[in-house]
Amino acid sequence: MPTGVAIREVRGKLFDAAERILLHAGPNALTSRAVTTEAGVAKGVLHRHFDDFDAFLVELVEDRITRFDKQTATLREAAGTGTVADHLTDALLDLFGSVALSIVGLIIARDELRRRLRRDRPHGVPVLNEGAAMITAYLTAERELGRIAADADVHNVALMLIGTGHLVFAGRDGVPPERAAVREVVTTALAGVR
Repeated sequence: MPTGVAIREVRGKLFDAAERILLHAGPNALTSRAVTTEAGVAKGVLHRHFDDFDAFLVELVEDRITRFDKQTATLREAAGTGTVADHLTDALLDLFGSVALSIVGLIIARDELRRRLRRDRPHGVPVLNEGAAMITAYLTAERELGRIAADADVHNVALMLIGTGHLVFAGRDGVPPERAAVREVVTTALAGVR
């Protein structure tokens, strides 16, 4: 980049580059140099916009967490249509088939990132917490419509789905499980609450 030439939407460009690295090479490959190289900018660009690399990572995680608001709204709007199992299967495939799984690995691997994220999120694992909240909101809507048992503990069902979903997707080197395998996890978790 020639000196004095502004880069439009630099933060988004850096976040997108970090996502590509996470998806293709994993959390251990994510360095400030790798991000700026992938984004096609000088290394100093990242440090002009963020105090340090961990500050960049915190904002990357926070930016990706904001996407859950839209996913939650979409999933809640689906309540009362189709099947509960299909909606939850799609939600897990979308959640864990995206960069979210790599971000969870990043959070687990980087102590300083985890420490900084704990300032606003003292419990659980960011991204997984938001995924559980999304599923809880959806199951609550389905319970209100009578498609889930009135006494169902939807929060615990959501936690089971997120925890099991994470295990089903983790360590697969970018090859997601078959839809049928994910749906089987969902139907097993729902068995007691229909």
